[in-house]
Amino acid sequence: MAKNFFDHLSHVFETPLSNPVLIFALILFIILLSPILLRWIKVPGIIGLILSGVAIGPHGLNLLEKNSAVDLFSTIGLLYIMFIAGLELDMNEFRKTRHKSVLFGLFTFAIPIAIGYPVCYYILEYDMLASIMISSMFATHTLVAYPVVNSYGISKNEAVAITIGGTILTDTAVLIILAVIIGASQGQLDRQFWMTLGVSFAIFLLIMFGIIPRVAKWFFQKVEGEKTAHYIFVLSVVFFAAFLAEIAGLEHIIGAFVAGLALNKLIPHSSALMNRIEFIGNAIFIPFFLISVGMIVDVSVLLNGPAALFIAATLTIVAIFSKWIAAWFTQLVFGYTPSQRQVIFGLSSAHAAATLAVIMVGFRYEIIDENVLNGTIVLILITCIVASLATESASKKVVLAGDQDEVTNEKNIAREEQLMLPIANLNNMESLLDFATLIKSNYSPHPITVLTVVPSNDMAEQNLQRARKNLDSTAKYASGSETEVNMMATIDHNVANGISRAAREIGADGILLGWPSKPGIIEKMVGEKTESILNQTDTNLFMCHLDKPMVTQKRILAFCPPLSESELGFDYCMEKVLLLSQELTIPILYVCDERTQHAIAEYIKRNKNSTRVLFSDYDEWDNLSGLRKFVKENDIIVFFSARQGEMSYRHSFDGIPKKLGKVYAQYNRILVFPSRRAGYSLDEYEDVATAPLLQRIGRGIGNMFTKD
Repeated sequence: MAKNFFDHLSHVFETPLSNPVLIFALILFIILLSPILLRWIKVPGIIGLILSGVAIGPHGLNLLEKNSAVDLFSTIGLLYIMFIAGLELDMNEFRKTRHKSVLFGLFTFAIPIAIGYPVCYYILEYDMLASIMISSMFATHTLVAYPVVNSYGISKNEAVAITIGGTILTDTAVLIILAVIIGASQGQLDRQFWMTLGVSFAIFLLIMFGIIPRVAKWFFQKVEGEKTAHYIFVLSVVFFAAFLAEIAGLEHIIGAFVAGLALNKLIPHSSALMNRIEFIGNAIFIPFFLISVGMIVDVSVLLNGPAALFIAATLTIVAIFSKWIAAWFTQLVFGYTPSQRQVIFGLSSAHAAATLAVIMVGFRYEIIDENVLNGTIVLILITCIVASLATESASKKVVLAGDQDEVTNEKNIAREEQLMLPIANLNNMESLLDFATLIKSNYSPHPITVLTVVPSNDMAEQNLQRARKNLDSTAKYASGSETEVNMMATIDHNVANGISRAAREIGADGILLGWPSKPGIIEKMVGEKTESILNQTDTNLFMCHLDKPMVTQKRILAFCPPLSESELGFDYCMEKVLLLSQELTIPILYVCDERTQHAIAEYIKRNKNSTRVLFSDYDEWDNLSGLRKFVKENDIIVFFSARQGEMSYRHSFDGIPKKLGKVYAQYNRILVFPSRRAGYSLDEYEDVATAPLLQRIGRGIGNMFTKD
């Protein structure tokens, strides 16, 4: 009996795995754990999943083989990537700058091909078709670094707008060239081919842009309440378009891309339907495709000799150099500044989804070899890092030049302010509520929202009742100081999600949190609670440790790092610090550089604030321990930090709550995170957050493109 069991067990785990349930479970574990494990070194998600595919594939541990099931999911993921690429392009921005976008699209399409073709044909010695395909791959780009310009508040800059518009043109042109290359590889490139392609392509476009949008609009209106049906309809359009493209003699990825363009107007970026499309794609289909790409890669080819490494290095250098030349020509023609040129280069130099799609089709038709496939993986990793570094550097320069987007806020925060106070520990409740009362606008009629988040489990109902009893004690304390509070208890799978959702529901302008406790091993792996709250919210956040009575404090010591005045919520947070100073009748010492000092002085003058304010210069912000010399007994320490990727963020801010808690354990302290612009990401697996180590190593690479 035992022997039969062990024989069965050994058969089940025999590699490559054949049990479909076990295979799917393995894939899901990789999709789940890969981002969590790689977040420590902040490897881009797209690379992490590809590397996982390399590890489990035939050329790695041989846990999985390329079979029909893997091919099916891989194809769905590839179509999904191209569909989302078309769906998320901002057509309004394209219309505003369409003439300049067309010219930039021509530059960023033609120059990489003009440079890449002779390199591939004469230096790498590929044949004509392979050279054309590889050079057309250089022309594509994915807007990996768009979240960077969005967070710096320069997304409406003309340089950004024409780059987005150019993406539409260059990707479309590359996909058309791809269809021609496939036809040529099969020996069909004759007069009949061109006539058939022209007629079938015209009919295809007529159906996609003439009929499909009308049918979709009718369907969304008639089947208004069926949200599931909306998603199934969109998915049907994608696969119908892919099939229609194949009938027209085109590649199926062209059909998926055009489907995205056709439905672009009908699916708003912030809609629930868009959320479902991105969620399912990012959760299952796109990761599956990326893993399947890794299964094809043979790392041993790179180690066999210098030829493979030479090809990988050549592809990467040509890709980066050709995009820089295209950005330089664009700067000359339109008279842009060097910073704008670098923004254009940064946004257009990353190669990810479209590049991978083109290369996979070429590999499937045996137009290109393994060396190019492996070299493309290296190219994706390096160009994504270079793009994020170059864009971040350029974005700072654009902001420093005073070209940040104007933010119009229709809400009068002073008169409509909403403060939210999530309570996790009742011991912190009284001090946090007192602090909230001190900084709350006197003009706002809204009460302070006190929130408790209960975990969603079998005990949720009982825990919810217990939480409401705890909230009652908070209400009693608040009534003693005649502070109006709104009690709110909610159920969610984790605290960060609950706080984020509640903040959006009430339109919170500020969130007041207690100081984070020491994280356990699980929190360290998947992200600490406070880090999750920061990532999932965009509003102003105050992290408070207020053990000492406020009346005993003699001074507010505010540390304001360089460029903190450029953060979206800086004025709001500044107002709260000044209000706290007025309530306690104590002065403020701002420790900052000259630029920030000027901005603070201007703000105080503009708002006619009578608070006594002093300034001290400090320039060594990568050495936070040097701030200790400014601290005196009975100081309230206020530190203006920033979310990762924001304008004033520095690597020395990593783990800032722990650092401040250790050095200033005996002081009242407030860690401030000003609000940021709403996050934007084309694709979760294209968002690149490079590790501090990689950023330091790559800073030299970024500086190559910062010369005027």
